[in-house]
Amino acid sequence: MPSIAPTGVRSERTAMSLIRVDRPEAGIAVLTLDRPERLNALSFELVDDLHAALDEVGADNTVRVVVLTGAGRGFCSGLDLRAIGPSSVSAGLRPPAGGMRSQAHIADLGPHLRRIPQPVIAAINGPAFGGGLALACACDIRIASRSARMCVQFVKVGVGGCDIGISYTLPRLIGGSRAHELILTAREFDAAEAERIGLVARVVEDGGVLDAALETARTLLSYSPFGVTMTKEVMWANLDAPSFDNALHLENRTQILASTSGDVLEAAKAFAEKRSPSWGG
Repeated sequence: MPSIAPTGVRSERTAMSLIRVDRPEAGIAVLTLDRPERLNALSFELVDDLHAALDEVGADNTVRVVVLTGAGRGFCSGLDLRAIGPSSVSAGLRPPAGGMRSQAHIADLGPHLRRIPQPVIAAINGPAFGGGLALACACDIRIASRSARMCVQFVKVGVGGCDIGISYTLPRLIGGSRAHELILTAREFDAAEAERIGLVARVVEDGGVLDAALETARTLLSYSPFGVTMTKEVMWANLDAPSFDNALHLENRTQILASTSGDVLEAAKAFAEKRSPSWGG
């Protein structure tokens, strides 16, 4: 299977990348966290490799949708407590500077998922704890297997309950009241509850979550590339819109910009001719 070569300090270890990158069909890239023996726990090496993979697919204009999942029986079990140590970005720095630099490097995974132009679908195939849940919450769509379990576990390991963006993303996905309870109690919850509270879009039978994510990806591929990219951008931007009017102003400008691409005319022509649209780049 093809893999992304990490950049920077790990460039000499391309064969050992902890992120597997597959392109199962045109327009789709699947990023798989590949430490199954550790339930894909976040080591600094995996963090480096995930940043590198996101840089690569984000710059690849042939990729229009990204799926994020985990190898084996789990999505991501959070920070690997057995692998805490200096990171690739903290060399030569003493505490607290080194720790802050490493913390920021991990925490930037959430914004990185948001920054790439492609929508990202999380295929949650098992435990998504701590940083794993934070990664899923930073994706644009979440689909879970029936046996998936989730937990905002940070407070359980002696640190604050808010990490890797969870205090920002989770309240916006499920509301402040539920988010406070899940973050403060760090209790586990199952896929059924995640669907009930709106954290995941759907729950599928075990073994079928990647297929379900690919099905959703194909739906997105059937729409205008520019329209899908702008939808992701506007949705994230308007989560922070200071007012209804501000949100409308951004929507209005985006719609007029999108209308200049020719995709609206192609959609109308395809409708009249009873065929699927043929989108440009």
